[in-house]
Amino acid sequence: MNELCTDAGFVNLNKHGEELCGDHVEIVPLEDKLTVMVLADGLGSGVKANILSTLTAKIIATMMANSLTVEDCVETIAATLPICKVRQIAYSTFTIIRVTDTQEAEIIQYDNPCVILLRDGKNVDYPKTAETIEDSYAAGGFARRKTIYKTRIKLHEDDTFIAVSDGAIHAGVGRSLNLGWRREDIISFMESMYNREYTAKTLSSILLDKCNDLYGGEPGDDTTVCTVKIRRRQPVNLLIGPPSSPAEVSKMMSLFFSKEGKHIVCGGTTSALAAEFLGKPLEAGIPRYADPDIPPTAKISGVDLVTEGVVTIHRVLEYAQDYAGDNGSYVQWNSGKDGASEIARILFEEATDINFYVGRAVNPAHQNPGLPISFSIKMHLIDELAACLKEMGKRIKVSHF
Repeated sequence: MNELCTDAGFVNLNKHGEELCGDHVEIVPLEDKLTVMVLADGLGSGVKANILSTLTAKIIATMMANSLTVEDCVETIAATLPICKVRQIAYSTFTIIRVTDTQEAEIIQYDNPCVILLRDGKNVDYPKTAETIEDSYAAGGFARRKTIYKTRIKLHEDDTFIAVSDGAIHAGVGRSLNLGWRREDIISFMESMYNREYTAKTLSSILLDKCNDLYGGEPGDDTTVCTVKIRRRQPVNLLIGPPSSPAEVSKMMSLFFSKEGKHIVCGGTTSALAAEFLGKPLEAGIPRYADPDIPPTAKISGVDLVTEGVVTIHRVLEYAQDYAGDNGSYVQWNSGKDGASEIARILFEEATDINFYVGRAVNPAHQNPGLPISFSIKMHLIDELAACLKEMGKRIKVSHF
């Protein structure tokens, strides 16, 4: 198995007063072999820009993932995008980052701010080759030339690529800054904030939050940050619920504890079975409620984290659903001391490969008809969480017992 993987995550802000973002990011992961990220910035803002950027990103990502050339992509885009009646052009800028085998990255840029590369947390200048492509589908029947910048880079572990739309460069214009935020300023800020433990999504969120601050909470342009990071694989194993048959306990525990990586055990009965299997005491101690809504954690020697089951996982699912959006709960789970926050940090920030071991035994306490459905149906809860984690780019395996 390739010990490295590609982690990609993005966040964006709509222009103040607009319901839709005029930028669009498309990420196509193809196992460990290939990852294609496209950030497109449509002409103008609102619905029209959203259509232009979405079409551009989806077309390029699909074609590049199937090894077509950027020339083919540009020609297809020009033939597909609707023409602006005012400007008489079909226009969307774009940035492409294509990672192959986590060994090489190809960067293709057209009219977007230049991609930033951080290596060991410091900016690295990389060579760019300019190529001119004829756009034979230009409005009015006149060919138009597009200058595309291409780069190929051999990758190192923790290499971090930061792509932004021009809303990031314009942040603060007329407000906190006279001339906006220069690319050099963004580089300095990200160098100062860099932590090799941060995921791509977290780094994107940090930069976008700064842009929003510079805009005074009222962005003057659609603003998008997308980060692509090469990181080492980190497996994590999570066990929840006893098996449907007591005869399966030994098998379930043997498989769970034989796996490489961190081990999380969720649920009171499950924790007792794990402690018995390991021959270690289950240490509950004096309950400490870091969050009044989340049951306290416990300890078992040989287990990285021991928590309550369904209530805790339900909160983790809420955090995961928010993470897939604007990641607004980041501060809460990143700094929280309760079991749900600890699980979220491990699954969202550390893990790349997550193995769920799910027992099918029915817990009578969860059959109360007055409880919400997500509390009463454990299997549904785990399926939803697994789906959210897969959306984050995690490799997921769920085993039932």
